[in-house]
Amino acid sequence: MSYEPPRPVRGLLLTPEDKEAPARTHRLRRLGLGERPEPALDAFADRLAALTGAAYAMVNFIYEERQFFAGLRVPAGGPVERADGTLRPEVGRSMPRDHGFCPHVVVRRKALVLEDVCDYPRFAGNPVVDEYGIRSYLGAPLIDSTGMVLGTVCVADVRPRPWGRTGLETIKSTAAELAAGLERHEDDGLPL
Repeated sequence: MSYEPPRPVRGLLLTPEDKEAPARTHRLRRLGLGERPEPALDAFADRLAALTGAAYAMVNFIYEERQFFAGLRVPAGGPVERADGTLRPEVGRSMPRDHGFCPHVVVRRKALVLEDVCDYPRFAGNPVVDEYGIRSYLGAPLIDSTGMVLGTVCVADVRPRPWGRTGLETIKSTAAELAAGLERHEDDGLPL
C-alpha cells in the first residue's frame, strides 16, 4: 500500500463572499470611480509607495466580478524574470476578484497585514503569489461616510516586509485621508 499526500484544499483559499458587492458596484458607478485610471489616484499611489518603500501601491475599487486599480504604481523596468527563466506578467489596471488580498480587506472591513504571505496557508495559494511574485501585503479599506467599503488602499512587495505598527498606521491613515477626499469629490464636485 502506498501513501499519497493530500492535495491542497483550494476551498480554504477562496475569496470570501461579498454581500455588499452589488450595492458597491452601483455606488462606484454613480461616483464615476473604478472605470478608468485617475491621474490624482496614480499620484496618491506613487506617494504611498514612497512612504512605505513598497514595490507596488494601488487604489483599488472592488466590483462584483473584478477589481480596478484606478491608482497604480508599479516598479519601473517591465516584467521581472522568474527563477525558471519565464517572465512574470506586468500588473495591469484590472484583475479578477479572486486574485489578491484586497477582497478580503473589503469583506473584513479592516486592515490586513501580511508580512510574508507564505506564512499563511489561506493566502499563500493566491494566484498573485505565483503569477506576480507577491510576498508581502498591507492594505486598508476605503470606507465612506455611509459606512460602505468602496475598495482599498494597499501596497505589496516581492519580498517579505516587516510592516509593523508603523506600516499599519500609515496604511490606515492614508485610507482615511483618501476616503475623505473621495467624499469631497462627491459633495463638492472637486477634482480628485
